[in-house]
Amino acid sequence: MSLVYNIRHYLERHGFYVSSRLADRLGMRVKNVRIFFIYVSFATFGVGFAIYLTLAFWLRLKDLVYAKRTSVFDL
Repeated sequence: MSLVYNIRHYLERHGFYVSSRLADRLGMRVKNVRIFFIYVSFATFGVGFAIYLTLAFWLRLKDLVYAKRTSVFDL
């Protein structure tokens, strides 16, 4: 369990430093920068999932339209 706390401590010290530095450079609050990154990560996940569903729908539609027929008499 100590390993988990060490990794968490390392990530909090060095990972949050990026958003702190960016906020200082932009003249914003650190909280707003972190919230922005959270929203962007959810938005990009949502866009990817929407593209996946659209492609799955198109493939299903293609399979319904272009059904494989084994012989001429299946028409």
